[in-house]
Amino acid sequence: MAEKTPAERNRYVDFLRAVSILMVVTGHWLIVALYYKDGNLIPGDLLAMRPGTQWLTWVFQVMPIFFIVGGYANAVSLESARRRGTDYAGWLVTRLNRLVSPLLVLLVAWAILAAVLHLAGVTGDVLRLASRASLIPIWFLAIYTIVVVLAPATYIAWQRWGFASFWAFAVVGILVDAAFFAAEQQWLGWTNYFWVWLAVHHLGYAWRDGRMGSPTRLLAYSALGLFVLAALIFKGPYPFAMVGSPDENLSNTLPPKITLLALGIAQFGLLLSIEAPMRRLLDNVRLWAATVLINSMIMTLYLWHLTVMVILISLLYLAGGFGLGIEPASQEWWLTRPVWIAVLYACLLPVALLLGPLERRTRPADAPIPSAARLVAGAILICLGVAVLALIGFGSSPLPFLDIAAFVVVVVGAALSGLLPSIRTTSV
Repeated sequence: MAEKTPAERNRYVDFLRAVSILMVVTGHWLIVALYYKDGNLIPGDLLAMRPGTQWLTWVFQVMPIFFIVGGYANAVSLESARRRGTDYAGWLVTRLNRLVSPLLVLLVAWAILAAVLHLAGVTGDVLRLASRASLIPIWFLAIYTIVVVLAPATYIAWQRWGFASFWAFAVVGILVDAAFFAAEQQWLGWTNYFWVWLAVHHLGYAWRDGRMGSPTRLLAYSALGLFVLAALIFKGPYPFAMVGSPDENLSNTLPPKITLLALGIAQFGLLLSIEAPMRRLLDNVRLWAATVLINSMIMTLYLWHLTVMVILISLLYLAGGFGLGIEPASQEWWLTRPVWIAVLYACLLPVALLLGPLERRTRPADAPIPSAARLVAGAILICLGVAVLALIGFGSSPLPFLDIAAFVVVVVGAALSGLLPSIRTTSV
């Protein structure tokens, strides 16, 4: 696959996508601080146990980069679709296929696993705890799906109004945060899943169009983003950690706050300032081949990394807590983290190699394309079902069979979007 890369492709986009996902995976594995003592497994969160480690989240919170890269990739894809004469429905069904296919595999696997464990006598509360921890990644996939659905419209807005369209979303996000804090309208804060991430996604459009300026200007953007972020945290009401923590009554991510936009600008300005030397570096065959390999199974790595961790922890618990008896945040614990992460990657890799090809499934050329209305309706149903499952998991739920209903909603949405038929696997 690597040797077939077109000369005009911006390899740095793929590199940042790969690195951002690996940072998310590694960060999630790092903050888990479980402790096996006296036959019990004591859950813990490194950020809550050692607040001094929260600065790490400024490095490992790279979801803004993922959305920016998505903006660039969606712009390229939309331009290509226009040249080919592909309409909105034809474009959207292809983009949704890459996102939804690996998601369905994960949810089906968890639905089956939950049923088997329930029959084996595992309590609903335990199932809920394990599945919620495993399904944390689907939060971002849900909102990214909506961002993709809206991409043709937002890209037109960008082409017509440029940075004015970016500021339109950013300002609404700022106003929503103001209502969240000043007017105590917490419910309104959830709309920032749209405003904040749509603004971040716009930065990818600016990158694609070459509107971000010279490296010096980009570093100035980065410094400004960092300054605003620091001001919001140290002078404003926002928490320090860029991810949620069990001991926090307030989170920068649930729902998203404008701190994530400031962080994204800071990170992106810095990373884009070194684009030229990085693109030259990516001419290295081995580095580019590794980048292509990771991108070929990137959604699988992202979606399955916490499930693999939960399964491994469960097996170690059944084995008498082997490897889990080290006190979290101790010197010994830190010294063993590289081994812990290496073992998890060794467990995740076979899963990614096995399921990764599903990300490259293509619809048969003669497969009918659903109408745009059906595709949008299906995507909305998928996102609704995914959001509920991310909140409650499988197992014990506030309402009887709510988890099953949410799962069915996802499947119905996929069927409505034409994403369930048998399709062939190809390489990219």
